[in-house]
Amino acid sequence: MASQKMLKFVSVPREMPDKRPPDLRNRDFDEIYAEFADDQAGDQAGRCSQCGVPYCQTHCPLHNNIPDWLKLTAEGRLQEAYEVSQQTNTFPEICGRICPQDRLCEGNCVIEQSGHGTVTIGQVEKYITDTAWDEGWVKPIRPSFERSESVGIIGAGPGGLAAADMLRREGVQVTVYDRYDRAGGLMTYGIPGFKLEKDVVMKRIDQLEDGGVTFRLNCDVGVDISFEELRGAHDAVLIATGVYKTRDLQAPGVGAAGIVRAIDYLTASNRKGFGDDVPEYESGELNAEGKNVVVIGGGDTAMDCVRTAVRQGAKSVKCLYRRDRHNMPGSQREVANAEDEGVEFVWLSAPKGFTGDTVAGVMVQKMRLGQPDATGRQVPELIDGSDYTEDADLVIKALGFEPEDLPKLWGVEGLEVTRWGTVKADFRTHETSLPGVYACGDIQRGASLVVWAIRDGREAAEAIMAQIGEPAQVAAE
Repeated sequence: MASQKMLKFVSVPREMPDKRPPDLRNRDFDEIYAEFADDQAGDQAGRCSQCGVPYCQTHCPLHNNIPDWLKLTAEGRLQEAYEVSQQTNTFPEICGRICPQDRLCEGNCVIEQSGHGTVTIGQVEKYITDTAWDEGWVKPIRPSFERSESVGIIGAGPGGLAAADMLRREGVQVTVYDRYDRAGGLMTYGIPGFKLEKDVVMKRIDQLEDGGVTFRLNCDVGVDISFEELRGAHDAVLIATGVYKTRDLQAPGVGAAGIVRAIDYLTASNRKGFGDDVPEYESGELNAEGKNVVVIGGGDTAMDCVRTAVRQGAKSVKCLYRRDRHNMPGSQREVANAEDEGVEFVWLSAPKGFTGDTVAGVMVQKMRLGQPDATGRQVPELIDGSDYTEDADLVIKALGFEPEDLPKLWGVEGLEVTRWGTVKADFRTHETSLPGVYACGDIQRGASLVVWAIRDGREAAEAIMAQIGEPAQVAAE
């Protein structure tokens, strides 16, 4: 944990003269900070080398025109910078906050590769879009004409919302169906508020609703409405459900109280942040306060869990991962942040079992990395006689997500899936085996990043527009 210094506070007499420079007197913090942030964004953007081969752009799933909007930011032309950034990205303020830039654009920055530290692309993207909202540059969705065709989108996560945005701007009638009470998917209930403030997500959802997108929330396809009913109501259907089935452990004692799924734990925390009544949180079942917490897993969801536990006041937080730091799938930046906050990483360790009817400990077996498998990753191997027990009052399973069996869940015949259970769809048009039915995001590609879901949603919307063809309605009033 980062060192802490004791701070001594003293009272300041009211008559003490204002010794600030004249240009800073009578100005509030927000105004001064805005100028500081503006200078920082300009300085960082000005570091862009405008290289001939923009690796930052080619390694961005959306192929955002990063060099151009950095140049505009450096020149103080923020509105133009925002307009360039939003041409390829439906939610730039969200990607600026949660994209693993260290693995994508920033990790491939030429300046970073030369050892001089990356341009902080994500922070600049976040800043210019936040400024655009503050200044009123984010325009409402107002299609130039209304079309009679309609599209039903199943899932209100980033892929579905990105498609809804593009389709609605073309005048298509869009209805989004989601099983939860708020739209946003994992952006709303999965990602912690300290990484992605919920008002940022809600602003985009409000924009879509104000622009004419209809949301049918608390609507579980296969229960509240059949898939065939939904197909009959729309000219095209887009499946953008994401993947929510949690991978599980097979180990003695895994059913003990106090062993919970990451999605349940994070959802409870986010609902609490919204001000909802969350009995499982209040009872302590999904609350880390005062507990020895062990998180099992090494992806970004595991990082969200450990950092949430710290903020809830856990007594200790440890993360077990069966490989080493170099092979960890999660963002290295997130790992460093977690370490700074006091999280202990127990590398090359895997759970063997759990003690207690209410969990009291995790039986840990130490590992070493052996020969690479077919994917090139070294395979973890057990070290005999190395077992020990970690104290634990709360164990969070963050082992990743798998797709639900949609054909069975929805009673759909003819919807083909891959051997991994994802919906089988063309990776260019996103059309499935059923005519007029498309898929995008995690339910098509498997658990992945928000930015890939946005790209898929935009591509699917383009394909649906190509299917719908030329507009048949006159201009809207």
